[in-house]
This record gives sequence, structure tokens and C-alpha cells, in this order.
Amino acid sequence: MSDHLQVAIRFERVSRHFGEVKAVDDVSLDVLDGEFFTLLGPSGSGKTTCLRMIAGFERPTAGRILLHGVDVSHLPPYERDVNTVFQDYALFPHMTVGENVAYGLMIRKTPKAERERRVGEILDLVRLTGMEGRRPSQLSGGQRQRVALARALINHPRVLLLDEPLGALDLKLRQQMQLELKAIQQRVGITFIYVTHDQEEALTMSDRLAVFNHGKIEQVGSPADVYENPTSPFVASFVGVTNLVSGEVAQAITGSPLTFSVRPEKIRIVAPGTRFSQDECAVDACVRDVIYLGLYTRYVLSLDVGGELIVVQQNLNTTRNEALAVRNQPARLIWSRSANRYLSEPGETV
Repeated sequence: MSDHLQVAIRFERVSRHFGEVKAVDDVSLDVLDGEFFTLLGPSGSGKTTCLRMIAGFERPTAGRILLHGVDVSHLPPYERDVNTVFQDYALFPHMTVGENVAYGLMIRKTPKAERERRVGEILDLVRLTGMEGRRPSQLSGGQRQRVALARALINHPRVLLLDEPLGALDLKLRQQMQLELKAIQQRVGITFIYVTHDQEEALTMSDRLAVFNHGKIEQVGSPADVYENPTSPFVASFVGVTNLVSGEVAQAITGSPLTFSVRPEKIRIVAPGTRFSQDECAVDACVRDVIYLGLYTRYVLSLDVGGELIVVQQNLNTTRNEALAVRNQPARLIWSRSANRYLSEPGETV
């Protein structure tokens, strides 16, 4: 990635080992200035260790980390122009909201009038106007999260690091805060680096994301690109739900044993014997299970050629009883061949 795009964070072959454990293993990555960039992966995949190395809480075992072109690999946290928002908020319970937010300015000995002006501005930004005098214990989880965000933003860091900051919130509030965080990031224009294991969160907010697995990056790209064009079986199954088909079953469906993925929403369930074109894949099956989820229904179908596929359909005109009535019924599955994504296993080329 070229430097004229202004790289905010650069990892140059960075590793972090804890004894025999390779938490991060030879990672190279560029994050651009002003990007909302997400490090996505399961627990233990290396994403949080990468975040902690950017913050300065961990030192790389090998490689370099550059912050706006400066090697910060061995600088202490307080000499880096970054701030971190943690999942547990880490607010001072004995201080008011205003005092919590102003804490970084007090340490820098900012004059009181300037402090108050900036606290007011940042509380407006996070929609907490007039809350200066409250204590953290008097706030909801979402409000406490916004205070932590305001405190991290008040010193105008060039990079803001967010470590699973919405993990403690309930689903509805989490979805609301995802949109708010993205809107705040666009308004302040600061580079956000966000760590999560929640692929919906990553797809909702990111400009780009990196998918981590066993200390390595499997794929980097926009949410749409990573979802629509996964490059490995791990990415296909971790980012969203997918069907992975290989070997004899793949041979029977496509004429090739190469592993491919097809997303459940791309497949149609039709009556047995329904005709299909040469641009389509078709396979006969039996509906083994039906899971009605309100907005959509998930169908699990056993294929006549072996294996099974998951199909998801929106309940546009389907009632719960109509969805459940197809259980144990024969069906044909049809989808466009263009929906198949051929994937390489490690050591295999497609």
C-alpha cells in the first residue's frame, strides 16, 4: 500500500511470542489515516495482542510498528499519540462525568476555562450534554461507554484503540452504539482501530477489516469484499454463516472436487424436479430441520449425494406454520454458479 495514502499504523513483520506460544506470528499490515479499521477474530487469534502492541502495553518479539512513519516499537505508552477505550470503561467511580472526561487535560495542566469548554464540546459530540455533574454509578451502560469514549477523545489522539468496547452491553444497545461509534468516528476524523470477535459488529462499522486466525492475518479487505469473496475456508465460515462443500459432494454438484463456499441466502428451495439452467447448480435434498427466527427461517437440508446445506430465507410472506410444514419434505436446491467461491486450503492452489 503506497505511502501517499498516509499510513497511520504500519506493522512490518511483527511477531509477539510468549514462551512457545506465537500470539502474533509475522504480521504485516497498513492502517490508513482516518480509517475505521477492525481486527476481527476468535479468542486467542492475536488481535488484542496487536492492539496492545500499538498502545505500548506489549513489545514486539520481532519486527517494527510505525505510527505515522515513526518507529514506536519500544516507546512507552505515554510517548505514543494514541488512546485506548476498554470493555470495562475504567472510569473513576469517585469522580463526576465532567472530572472523568477532563482527567487527561488536568494532567496536561490545561487552564480551567479551556478544560470546561472542551469537556462541554466533547460531551455534546457523544450526546451527554448536561451530564457533567453525574457519577458513573448513576449512568446506564451505554452512557458509561460514551463517557469512556469522550475521555479518550478529549486530547485529540491521532489513533484511538477500542478493545471490544461494546461487549458488556445488551444486543439492542450494542447495535445502537455501533452506529453511534461510526458516526462519531466520521465526525472527528481520527483513525479508529477496533478489536472484536463479533463479525456483525465488524461488518457494520469497518471501512476495512483484518481477519485473524492463530496469530496470522488470513484476509484484509472491505466488509463486502471479505464477506462476498472469502479467500480461505476459515474466513468463509467465520465471517457470516456459509456452506463449505468439498470432495465427492462438490464433484456431484459442480463437476469438480475443489472446495467451494456458498452463502445460505444465495440458495433457493424449490419443488422436486424444478428445471434449472446450465448457469445454475442444483441438488436434490430432504428438509431435515427448520429453525424459525422471526425475520428469517434457517433450513437444514440433507443432500441425496451426501452432506448437508443450510439455507436462509426471509419470511416475506411465510408464516411460522408454513415454514415448519416443510420439515421432512423432499426439495430441490438451486443457486447461481456465480455464487460459488472456490477456496484454497493451506498448501493448495485454486
